[in-house]
Order: sequence, then C-alpha cells, then structure tokens
Amino acid sequence: MERTLAIVKPDAVARGHAGRILAHLEAEGFRIRAIRMLELTQRQAGAFYEVHRERPFYDSLVRFMTSGPAIPVLLERADAVTHLRTVIGATDPAQAEPGTVRKLYAESKERNAIHASDSAENAAREAAFFFAQSDVPGAAAGS
Repeated sequence: MERTLAIVKPDAVARGHAGRILAHLEAEGFRIRAIRMLELTQRQAGAFYEVHRERPFYDSLVRFMTSGPAIPVLLERADAVTHLRTVIGATDPAQAEPGTVRKLYAESKERNAIHASDSAENAAREAAFFFAQSDVPGAAAGS
C-alpha cells in the first residue's frame, strides 16, 4: 500500500463539494487514513508551496489557499500517487477528462478544487506537514 496527500481546496469547501469529493476518492479505492479541516495562515501556505516561490503564480496561490478552510487528507491504496493524479484530472478543468474531480468540481485553473502530491517523496513530505505520525491510526504499528 502507498500513501499520498490530497487537499480539498477552499473553493471546493466553500461551494459545498467536500463530501462529494471525498466520496469520489473513496469510490476510487482510496482509504482515508487521516483528515482534518483548517485555515492555513500566510506563513503555513507559503511554507507548503515553497517549491513554487519563484513562479509567477506563487503569491496568488498563497492568497487563494488562505482564503478559507481547506481539508488535507492522507489517503492510502495501491499506486496511490499515480492513481490520485489520474482521478483528479488536469490542473485546468477545461482540459480534464470527464468524470475527474476537477472536471466535476473545479471552477478554473487556479480554483481547481483539489491538490494532490506529485511523487511518493513529496507525498511523504506533504503528509508530514499536516499530520503527525500519532494522527494516523495504526501508524505506530506500521500499517
């Protein structure tokens, strides 16, 4: 089993799509291992998206991610990272495949409903940003 991180972004939470998105992920075989709702501070969002600091969209991304509650979710299943990226669809919902999370729930390329880790290494780093090992049931036992 592999773990990955998803974040239901503030736009999807505000529009009442969080439950549908989580149900969609579960229907795709993901098991929710840890979940929480929070409002990121500017400092937290800036640190989380540090890898994008030099990109032109960084400031607007940080503003967007601090605009309301978000829901980080630690997910588990075989081939979790790759499968989640397929399930959520292209960053631009206009280019996303039918039935993907972004095609169904995103408003635009920037307000795209969900974040997903892009590699196993980033999934581990990003999950640790939001969840301590003690937040994950069974983690101490290695499950």
